[in-house]
Amino acid sequence: MGDLLPARLALLNALRDCGYAFTTPTPATHARIVARPGKTVARDLRDVLGWSLPFAPDAIPYAILDLMRRAEMLEQRGDLFASRYRVSTLGADLVLHSAYPTTQQDAVFFGPDSYRFATFVRGELLQMRAIEHLVDIGAGAGAGALTALRSADIAQLTLTDINRTALDLARVNLAFAGRTEGAAYIVCDALAGVDKPADVIIANPPYIIDAARRAYRDGGSMHGAEVSLAWAQAAAEKLTAGGVLLLYTGAAIVNGEDRFKAALHQKLTGFDINYRELDPDVFGEELERPAYADVERIAVVGVTAMKR
Repeated sequence: MGDLLPARLALLNALRDCGYAFTTPTPATHARIVARPGKTVARDLRDVLGWSLPFAPDAIPYAILDLMRRAEMLEQRGDLFASRYRVSTLGADLVLHSAYPTTQQDAVFFGPDSYRFATFVRGELLQMRAIEHLVDIGAGAGAGALTALRSADIAQLTLTDINRTALDLARVNLAFAGRTEGAAYIVCDALAGVDKPADVIIANPPYIIDAARRAYRDGGSMHGAEVSLAWAQAAAEKLTAGGVLLLYTGAAIVNGEDRFKAALHQKLTGFDINYRELDPDVFGEELERPAYADVERIAVVGVTAMKR
């Protein structure tokens, strides 16, 4: 990232100082909100950095505009500007991630799944002791890693992602949270670039069939479960004895059957598994697509698997 990190970190600090806060909704909700009358041009910081609306230079404080320029976040749109990134609130933290709509191949997504994932990770880690090495697979903007840092004493933290842009943003977000040392950022698929065994592995893999094959969204075959299974298997090989996998993902339910659950138990032999539905019905609009013609619902599941 070079010298962009200081400017982006300074921007997050400035936003915190001015009381900025924004909770990112689903893309469908976002589209409905920005389609309302009066939501075509930004009027304040939340419009610019939350709702991703184009804005005139005088719509926000000059100091913020200057930091955005130094952070290479501005796009010219005629006489207006737009931000390449959004900033969302996650507990005490601010998270820098891609602007709406996240159509780019290297988009870095953050939204309701990120909040649910954070809640799941927090609930599990608060029950654990100090952790020597925690790995966040497919870390994206770092929601899982940030939550882990707020929930447990972690000596070494590793974030992996195939998207270098995601890890660049995660580095900024962790620096804002105060973690500038003891963290490694590895561009790789799953755990391919991680040499040291892990005591805890957390993961929020993509689990939707995406025709555009966007990395943050496309879960591959098995109605989107392919990536989740691959990551679980990689984690099984990397965890120490007594190590724990915290997997948050989606499961397509076909005729009342959760085939992902059955496949996961086959992959994770030698593990004690707690598998539960966290939300019975998400992304219902996906069921209108031919790829989901035999699916009755998509559930969000949380898996806590301990290696015996």
